[in-house]
Amino acid sequence: MGKTELSLLRKVLFFAGLFCGTSIVGRAQTSISDFAGHVDDHYNHMRTLRAQFVEEYQGAGVARSEGGTLILKRPGKMRWEYNSPRPKLFITDGKTAYFYVPGEQQVRKQDAKRLDDLRSPLRYLLGKTKLEKELAGLSFIPAQPAMAAGNKILQGVPKAMGDQVSDVQLEINPKYEIVRILIDESDGSKTEFRFSNLEENVQAEDHLFDFSPPRGVEVLEGNGFAP
Repeated sequence: MGKTELSLLRKVLFFAGLFCGTSIVGRAQTSISDFAGHVDDHYNHMRTLRAQFVEEYQGAGVARSEGGTLILKRPGKMRWEYNSPRPKLFITDGKTAYFYVPGEQQVRKQDAKRLDDLRSPLRYLLGKTKLEKELAGLSFIPAQPAMAAGNKILQGVPKAMGDQVSDVQLEINPKYEIVRILIDESDGSKTEFRFSNLEENVQAEDHLFDFSPPRGVEVLEGNGFAP
């Protein structure tokens, strides 16, 4: 598996969708602490989250776009099911993580606690998120173009991954839903995630986060887990 594809899995960071029901329209003077606190409070009461996502990557002379469905469930469960341009699956039950491309003869397996993967902290968010603790230098970006009028953009650096990520921007709509994440990595690569059709507290059975390797497929374990 190539370096660029390996880098692709290591992109998403912490915030696939954080929610609050209170409108932010007309609250231009809201402090960072208040704003982040509203997001934290609502998100910490969620049991599950489902969303459609588009992932766009640029780096090492490569540009690519992928998309699919994300499902999160407390505690620590996560399923990234890609369907475009080709099917692939990144899944964890909170203990073990797998990455598999249907039709390939290998599946990658890793202890979830040892994942060197920027999207892996997502599984901890339901019930634990705290934006100001996760992102250093958290601030509004008033002049940055947003996808829609009324959206706000936050910027910060992930404290746990400052050696890999130089900047993260979160675009949040008037319902406090994170609809876009932009990640600048230290190697110069950039990844953008856009989220739509956000649904909270949906039915998500535990079996959606289980994975049994197909017969005849080799299981590769240990360091280097990433697509």
